[in-house]
Amino acid sequence: MSPEVEKALPTAGANAGERRRAALVEVDEAKFSWFHAKACIVAGVGFFTDAYDIFSISIVATMIGYVYHQGGSNTPNQDLGLKVATPIGTFLGQILFGWLADQVGRKRMYGIELIIIIIGTLGQAVAGQAPAISIYGVIIMWRFIMGMGIGGDYPLSAVITSEFAARRIRGRMMAAVFSAQGWGNLTSGIVSLITIVAYKNEILSEPLTDLKGIDQAWRIIIGLGCVPGAIALYFRLTIPETPRYTMDIERNIKQASQDVDTYLTTGTYVVDPIHNTERAAVPKATWADFSRYFSQWKNFKILFGAAWSWFALDIAFYGLGLNSSTILATIGFGTYTKGTKQQNMYQTLYNVAIGNIILSVGGLLPGYYFTMAFVDFWGRKPIQLMGFILLTIIFSCMGFGYHAMLATDSGEKAFVFLYCLANFFQNFGPNTTTFFIPGEVFPTRYRSTGHGISAASGKLGAIISQVGFSRLVNIGGKNAWLNHILELFAFFMLTGIFSTLLLPETKNLTLEDLSNEDQTNFVHGACIPAVPEEVARISSEHRTLHQL
Repeated sequence: MSPEVEKALPTAGANAGERRRAALVEVDEAKFSWFHAKACIVAGVGFFTDAYDIFSISIVATMIGYVYHQGGSNTPNQDLGLKVATPIGTFLGQILFGWLADQVGRKRMYGIELIIIIIGTLGQAVAGQAPAISIYGVIIMWRFIMGMGIGGDYPLSAVITSEFAARRIRGRMMAAVFSAQGWGNLTSGIVSLITIVAYKNEILSEPLTDLKGIDQAWRIIIGLGCVPGAIALYFRLTIPETPRYTMDIERNIKQASQDVDTYLTTGTYVVDPIHNTERAAVPKATWADFSRYFSQWKNFKILFGAAWSWFALDIAFYGLGLNSSTILATIGFGTYTKGTKQQNMYQTLYNVAIGNIILSVGGLLPGYYFTMAFVDFWGRKPIQLMGFILLTIIFSCMGFGYHAMLATDSGEKAFVFLYCLANFFQNFGPNTTTFFIPGEVFPTRYRSTGHGISAASGKLGAIISQVGFSRLVNIGGKNAWLNHILELFAFFMLTGIFSTLLLPETKNLTLEDLSNEDQTNFVHGACIPAVPEEVARISSEHRTLHQL
């Protein structure tokens, strides 16, 4: 046992506050163990699934356009509907599940959001069209439902990881969870490529009025997204409640102390009936308390800074990520027009899949792991500031130098390099840190709610970006306004610099230190209801047997 833990251990007759402090120190100073790795894997699989489902629509939307427009493309409204339905669902899911996780518990909600994702994904894969209903309406409905589940995954995974993590490795654990997003994006490109190649003969030979091969291909790409979620579902449903929730919201400090000792050694937890008789006097989550806490500028500025930073980041992140095929087509990487219509469709889909893989490997994945390497050493705030500053410069170069770069072959290569660089510094920058910080800076009773509000602000940015991208990009001709969109991205990255300045540095600090609340008098006492002697005897025997 570490000296810090021994120092914090309660002596006989110690009060509830000391027991709480000792349990928290044991969590914060714990060495990395299999339980920590398991928590990262279980949470990470959810983010893998989320990213796969979100970003696969970039190529799937093109395939749906071929199938239902006889080799043509979706109308702007259809394309927008397919791409914006998930962010809208995610926006609502983040707020709802963020609030529910604080009200009824992390454990009770964890897994429910994954079930929603699985159902929504399967619904898309088997969606059909009939005289009275459009295939687009059906898919949009299912993508909205799937988005609700994805939205729930953000606050739950972030908060569960941060509350279980030790102080010195919390950033790396959260980075490991969030890096699964990059692998999900890469896998969607790989699965798309394999599926397209597997259906090559069908795509090249089938008439435009009956593109069965492409229709089957996009359903397989979407449907496979529920496989990792189904595998992880059992582990999501059986993960223990976090000790901080048990202490600070359920007010059951004895049970939380037992949980800490148990899950750090075995990764399991056992409910002891005698512990359920004690409820500590700690601040409760109420609307009045919420208003009191966030009406203080020192607390509100953190919520605003976290929310606006995520909003600004997602304007560009989803504007690029969900429209990567448009970016690639603009530089001549996605489209192919030298053969028959069928040959053009196949080669275009093949090129887009390859392009997405290159962009993921070239920018997305390295950025996540650079963050993992530096986040607990350098800190969250410097990484986020660096990212926003460099992204402002990169998008300015891409926007204001757009026509000059695309005028030459070397310029096109420079544009692609800057695009990969933007992906890199989004992930070695604010795309990861905006996920970390809201999961660390709020008190336990509002941690999930605060993260949900911040994440929902990001999705609001994604929605605005998608609607704006769809409505603006073709002003003056196909993709003619893309340079101005990139300039707008640069502006929002600039605003992210200022919102980041409102945030505290969180590295190596405990979640309680970051809550801006006095921890010395946090627990005012314990309320122990009267317990019949027989119940007490049985509970005592149960505890003795458990210890044996």
